[in-house]
Amino acid sequence: MAEINHFEYGWITPGLSYALSVLGSILGLVCAGRIRTARTSGQRAWWGLLSAWALGGTAIWAMHFMAMLGFAVEDTRIRYDVPLTAASTAIAVVAVGIGLAIVGTGRLNPVRLIAGGIFTGAGVASMHYTGMAAMRLNGSLSYDTLRVVLSVVIAVVASTVALWLAMTVRRGLAIFASALVMGIAVNGMHFTGMSALSVHRHEQAGEVTGAGVSTLLVPIVLAVLFGVVGLLYALLAAPTDDDRAAAAYLDGRRLAEPAPSTPTAAPDPVGLRARSTLGQPGTPFPSRRDTPPR
Repeated sequence: MAEINHFEYGWITPGLSYALSVLGSILGLVCAGRIRTARTSGQRAWWGLLSAWALGGTAIWAMHFMAMLGFAVEDTRIRYDVPLTAASTAIAVVAVGIGLAIVGTGRLNPVRLIAGGIFTGAGVASMHYTGMAAMRLNGSLSYDTLRVVLSVVIAVVASTVALWLAMTVRRGLAIFASALVMGIAVNGMHFTGMSALSVHRHEQAGEVTGAGVSTLLVPIVLAVLFGVVGLLYALLAAPTDDDRAAAAYLDGRRLAEPAPSTPTAAPDPVGLRARSTLGQPGTPFPSRRDTPPR
């Protein structure tokens, strides 16, 4: 059995993975809050997609890969199967998206919440073990059944709590505190699943095929950066509840203002205005010569 090191670079990779999970959770919770205030089904679908990408793509999958950077096995190099790695990303995003659709359509109740949590948790666990299956090394992998079941239970509980928070939390401080808790839950699930892993090294060293960590690191980091920037831009560009309330207030004031009245002429009881020619432009000044003789 080969020796496994989960923290090859010390606490750098766990710290970065926790930061990614917290960042993705914050963005996902804020986007999920926009689902509740969306006015059309198209807007709800848009914010649901962004929330699924933030939670599934950043808080869960990017956190998983960042933690895997610190994973090492004695006397063997680790490669990754690219199609399976991409599939694990899709599994995480789709699972969270379907979970949000379950709890976000209609009134939130315990049945919807539990169903969404079970589906999302199973998807998160599938993402984790699909990502592990994408590893290529000079050895075979085996798992402790009890710890695998425990990791799945943690994933289901964490997903249920995350969906409940996504549908109920609205204030900034509460969102930040919830993201901290979600980060602990996601990392707890990951490292519980990793603790179930054992590697039995092959006696004869064979060629390890696949993409190296350095090869995958650049596109993954760029995808995370562009995804975070895109989410922030979408959140900043979209009008908030306060913006809508202010626009409605201004529209109400504009409709309530009376129409401007046309000015009325001052009364002229003796008809001087009609007989006067002094106020007309171009009228010559009267002279005594113009007066006819008597």
